[in-house]
Amino acid sequence: MHETHPEVLKRLKRAAGQLRSIGEMIETGRPCLEVAQQLQAAERAVREAKKTFINDHLIHCLEHVVETKDSQARASVDEFRTIAKYL
Repeated sequence: MHETHPEVLKRLKRAAGQLRSIGEMIETGRPCLEVAQQLQAAERAVREAKKTFINDHLIHCLEHVVETKDSQARASVDEFRTIAKYL
């Protein structure tokens, strides 16, 4: 387990709770605007968990690849880490 995994789990549990609440909101006929706002919040929580998880993987699991003195490999991993921020 990596250092950020507890944070990722916390976000995912929060999103799961939000999704349950959204289902209840729909079942009870809450206004569409309120439901849409909550859907956006749940989506954002999952997106942030995904970004954190992927970035953590890049930092901890791929670093061994660039421990060599190969500057080409280092540059490739650094570029990949940068572009992964846009996922």
